[in-house]
Amino acid sequence: MELDKLVHQPTRLQIFAYLYRHGESSFTDLTSALDLTEGNLSSHLQRMEDAGAVEITKQFVDDRPQTSAALTDDGLTLFEDHVQQLQTLIDGLE
Repeated sequence: MELDKLVHQPTRLQIFAYLYRHGESSFTDLTSALDLTEGNLSSHLQRMEDAGAVEITKQFVDDRPQTSAALTDDGLTLFEDHVQQLQTLIDGLE
C-alpha cells in the first residue's frame, strides 16, 4: 500500500482534515486553528493548489484583503481515499 504523499504529510493532513470538516476557511482561521505560521501555511496551500486539491480565493472584505481556501472535488476525493487506506491498514492489523 502506498499512501499519497500530498495528503499523508502531517501538516497537509491537518489542513485537509480541517477543510474537510469546516469547508471554506479563511487563512487567519487556518493559521489559528492549526497553530501554523503564515509562511508555513502558505507554502503547504500552494503545494495543494498546484496539485488541484485546494482552491484559493482572494477578495477584499471591508477594504482589507482576505484569502480563503477550500478543498476541490479532487481534494475531497484524495482525503476520503487516504482515510479509507488508513482504515484498511488498521483493519489488516486485527
